[in-house]
Amino acid sequence: MSTLSGPQYLGEGLKLMMRPGLRLFVLLPLTVNVLLFAGLIGFAVSEFRHWVDWFMPSLPHWLDFLEYILWPLFVLLVLLILFFGFSLVANLIASPFNGFLAEKVEVVVRGKDEFPEFSWRELAAMVPRTVAREMRKLGYFLPRAIGLFILSLIPGVNLIATPLWLVFGVWMMAVQYIDYPADNHKLGWHEMLAWLRSKRWSCMGFGGVTYLGLLIPVVNLVIMPAAVAGAVLFWVREEGDKALVK
Repeated sequence: MSTLSGPQYLGEGLKLMMRPGLRLFVLLPLTVNVLLFAGLIGFAVSEFRHWVDWFMPSLPHWLDFLEYILWPLFVLLVLLILFFGFSLVANLIASPFNGFLAEKVEVVVRGKDEFPEFSWRELAAMVPRTVAREMRKLGYFLPRAIGLFILSLIPGVNLIATPLWLVFGVWMMAVQYIDYPADNHKLGWHEMLAWLRSKRWSCMGFGGVTYLGLLIPVVNLVIMPAAVAGAVLFWVREEGDKALVK
């Protein structure tokens, strides 16, 4: 599959999540997202200008004209860092719901049900496993994010931080969402990463359009369940089952 197949998975995932049998599993993470993002966005708006000024390097008076060129770059940098922070918290809280949604979408896609029926007890039983997997993602994400954050603080060098954050963010979106069906099938973390690397360009296409959607206010509220559904389509059509027997 080419890079262009990635956006197609998200678009089809958006259609899938509107199916009547999936609405309950979509509404659960959607409700969590609405409440969480409302609080976080309110906080970010009040502090945004201060954070941008903190990242901006101090320039001598005769270079003041550069501020008009650099300021948009550092606005984007702060937005990317905020995006990562919001996404981490949202995905950690919504992970059990997203895991269940991935199961039910796969039932619709394959036309057969090999998963337990929904119950609140079954959902509660998923919490330890899904939260542990989210913490594993956090362990993968944090060292790289800290390295990029340090790079963002070095005057001059931080000019390359924004494109690096962008590329890393696209990859992390693929890892974040495609991991749900992979985890449901008990594919190990390292095996999952190896499989995604073998599908690198399709992953980047899927991660890129998901990243873009999550950056758009209001739209980002429905992108998470759509991305989970799209990730299941990715898993099925890119033959993720074959990774289980390697």
